[in-house]
Amino acid sequence: MQELIESVEWLKARGMDAPEIGIILGTGLHGLAKHIEVEKEFNYSVIPHFPIATVEYHFGKLLYGNLAGKKVIACQGRFHYYEGYNMQQVVMPVRVMKMLGVKYLLLSNASGSLNPNFKKGSLMMIDDHINLQPENPLRGENLDDLGPRFPDMSQPYSQHLNSLLREIANESGIELNEGVYASVPGPNLETRAEYRFLRTIGADAVGMSTVPEVIACNHAGLPCCCVCVLTDECDPNALKKVSIEEIIETAKNAEPNLTELYEKLISRL
Repeated sequence: MQELIESVEWLKARGMDAPEIGIILGTGLHGLAKHIEVEKEFNYSVIPHFPIATVEYHFGKLLYGNLAGKKVIACQGRFHYYEGYNMQQVVMPVRVMKMLGVKYLLLSNASGSLNPNFKKGSLMMIDDHINLQPENPLRGENLDDLGPRFPDMSQPYSQHLNSLLREIANESGIELNEGVYASVPGPNLETRAEYRFLRTIGADAVGMSTVPEVIACNHAGLPCCCVCVLTDECDPNALKKVSIEEIIETAKNAEPNLTELYEKLISRL
């Protein structure tokens, strides 16, 4: 808790004051950051106690400024368990943003599609998730100042935010699937048998992030939503090799729709 306080005080002292909305940008999804009128920008490496993003496709910057008429704070790059961080480090940006005063958190990620009806390059709004990560960010002594020991997870993604996203997608003619996201440790992609297993347990998409952050949001009473860019089709009966370069390229091509969705969502909050 002391480390969180020191990080928050450091950012406040440098002008990151009273942000309304937090944003976490996933792999290959940095186009939204270009729409922010940036007032302050800090590399993670200079913020006290912040981990450093090690993934090649993550910038590792905290941005503060204006977007769609609101004060926003955006993480350009997130932390993953597979990088070697513990879950408290993975969710540190979520907790810092909550303590800075954000009222909503908008997340994004690049995911593999498990649902045969959800095609590569389309978007999926997460309605629920399955946590297959080996550790939980709430493990250990509870941070009572942030939330309760046993937080409820009956509606982990805000119905209000999801309803607005659904409305905006319909108005804008953007294809927005809805489904269940499975979060796995990574960093390897899955085998055919693992894809069959994930389908069997009810997952529509799979990725290596997001769920720890959503758990931290629910613990802290911070409404959140997440839109996945589906970057590959994980059909176990016709599985093709896929490279990270292909995944990044697909994410970039689909990103304008995600940017439009989130800009319009922010303007309505």
